Amino acid sequence: MDDLPIGVFDSGLGGLTVAREIVRALPAEDVVYFGDTARCPYGPRPLSEVRRFVLEIGQWLTRRRVKLIVVACNTGTAAGLALAQRVFDVPVVGVVEPGARAAVQATVNRRVGVIGTVGTVESGAYSRAVRALDEGVTVFSAATPKFVDVVEQGLRMGPGQLEDWISETAEVFVRPSFYEMARDYLDPLKRAGIDTLVLGCTHFPLLSASIGQAIGPRVRLISSAEETAREVRETLERRGHLRDGGAGAVEVFTTGDAAEFAMLGSRVMRRGIPVAEHVAVDGLRALVTSEMEAALAVYEAEVA
Repeated sequence: MDDLPIGVFDSGLGGLTVAREIVRALPAEDVVYFGDTARCPYGPRPLSEVRRFVLEIGQWLTRRRVKLIVVACNTGTAAGLALAQRVFDVPVVGVVEPGARAAVQATVNRRVGVIGTVGTVESGAYSRAVRALDEGVTVFSAATPKFVDVVEQGLRMGPGQLEDWISETAEVFVRPSFYEMARDYLDPLKRAGIDTLVLGCTHFPLLSASIGQAIGPRVRLISSAEETAREVRETLERRGHLRDGGAGAVEVFTTGDAAEFAMLGSRVMRRGIPVAEHVAVDGLRALVTSEMEAALAVYEAEVA
């Protein structure tokens, strides 16, 4: 079990920010990363549909014999973490609770903001997670779906001198018009007097410098990536499943364009991804068993 890889998945490239922190915290561990770019973004989709995606990709990862699964997607975590924990035999870790825990520990005035996709915000997952930790903290949420598009467009800048300069000074290139849009999204949170802002989408750490500039220096930004990596380490440590020594490898799979994913993923990971392998969506759908369908039906009835 110690030598088995850690499975990480997201709707696309954003979850690589989590994979990057896992690799940094656990350099001896192998990581299998799955980006479901053919069905990205998950945020606008019904949560019931996202739950099915979580089951499909979770099953795909378990067939590759991973020892732990990370749902490195806030919408996926909000929709399907509890269901995945019921269905799969390996530990399943999400990104909402680690981010909420870090925010509760960081806030001084106990007023926390959360930005994320429509699906994440409407699920109320962060509000519930924060209240479970500290009933005295007030959460103010705002859906910022266009931030995902900004990241994807910024990563797709063509090669050239400007990209080389940007890659040294920021995660992704953003156009000046971003700040006007960011102010529209973030001004209500500023007026609410938050002192802590959770980046409730794994794409958003790539915009942290720009978001920080828009929200102001008095607001601390929280990314769940580092906290999630810490939880992965602690979970494996408790179970005695940490790998001893060696240099871990990263394998990358996607339902989208494999060559493009490898190129853009290398920028996010800040390390070369020589190749990504394509996985057909139809093949994922076929992995859901009748037992999983039954578990899904029960869970849907519970949350209805």
